[in-house]
Amino acid sequence: MGGIAAAAPGAPAVASAGLLQPGKGPIHGRHYLRSRPDEVRWGYVPSVGSEPVLRMRSGETVTVDTVSHEGILEDQGRDPVSWFGRHGVPRSGVLTDAVDIARSYDRTPRSFDVDGPHVVTGPIHVDGAAPGDVLKIEVLSALPRVPYGVVSSRHGKGALPRLAGNAVPAGITEDEIMPPVATDGRATGDPRRYGNVSIFTPVRSRRGKLSGVLPPATFPLSPFMGIMGVAFASATSLTDPLLNSIPPTIGGGNIDINLLGAGATFYLPVFAEGALFYAGDPHMAMGNGEVALTAMEGSLRATYRLTVIKAGRRGAPSVAFGYPFAETGDAWIPIGLSDPDGSRDGQGNDLDVAMRRAVVNALDFLERDLKMDRAVAYAYLSAAANFEVSQVVDRTVGVHGVIRKSDFPPRP
Repeated sequence: MGGIAAAAPGAPAVASAGLLQPGKGPIHGRHYLRSRPDEVRWGYVPSVGSEPVLRMRSGETVTVDTVSHEGILEDQGRDPVSWFGRHGVPRSGVLTDAVDIARSYDRTPRSFDVDGPHVVTGPIHVDGAAPGDVLKIEVLSALPRVPYGVVSSRHGKGALPRLAGNAVPAGITEDEIMPPVATDGRATGDPRRYGNVSIFTPVRSRRGKLSGVLPPATFPLSPFMGIMGVAFASATSLTDPLLNSIPPTIGGGNIDINLLGAGATFYLPVFAEGALFYAGDPHMAMGNGEVALTAMEGSLRATYRLTVIKAGRRGAPSVAFGYPFAETGDAWIPIGLSDPDGSRDGQGNDLDVAMRRAVVNALDFLERDLKMDRAVAYAYLSAAANFEVSQVVDRTVGVHGVIRKSDFPPRP
């Protein structure tokens, strides 16, 4: 395993609250990828046959300017200058690439009911990557590009949703559904009538530390990319349902694990020549579960080192050759998803299924990589490991384990 990712020279985990327009400010990677309209997909991820927008060698670094979907979606008017302006942000404080993306997609109609919300940047071809390998993704830095974020609940979704046919989910009453407003946009065809509640969240900087402000609460920022993935599915069109950006898959994607910020390493099995890495859904902070539907969304500038681990070679956990896996300096992170096949056979969102897979992947890792007796490993997980809900809002739900490295002898 590669251990903890080393930061790029001069790359802090979190920048001071400011504005990082395209090409401005620190760019730490050897390569630099902007989010131009022709370098992103809105609501969909690349397929195994997609053309890359950038090529790089294994082991090189790349800085990616990502764009948040918040402020540009249909239920917010598709005009970030106007939407953020209503919250006191001057035109000069809005990212130009967000404006360009919102305007360019006026020429390509989106389906608000069907398409994912995320702006996905890429894909990046990594030389030498082939099906059966692992792409090792070291997160070197994650810098906020704007001094604000947005937390939204829309479509009557989140942990307290209104179900199809206006049904009330088990465990709550109709009065407890959030947001507690009408969600009749499907009937009217007007996305602005979906009961969207978007909470503008300013960033405060004090003594070099950034915090989000939701009065009377303040909370620390912990930027990370909600979407990091490799091409997984074959598709017949750019908007094939198998490519929807919402559900995560075995190829990663909208994995939404808040431990994957600067210093983390994410491992993904490769399914396409060149791996075809992509990123999006930038988060400034997120609690486990992501219960309101979104995190504190906000555009980030992320720098990665992308390294190919060939099949049969050391350098990646054995589980990672068939399933996403992560680690930080303190922990190994086995991952479980409820339905990771890309919605080929419908969509299952059973947390029990995700939990079982996370436990099995943890056992496989402990047994194969740490040479632990499987029954002893099962006992250890029950006694000492934590299993956390990654998110409950992405159709495919997730659970991840946290196994402390300090519980084990140092590894060579």
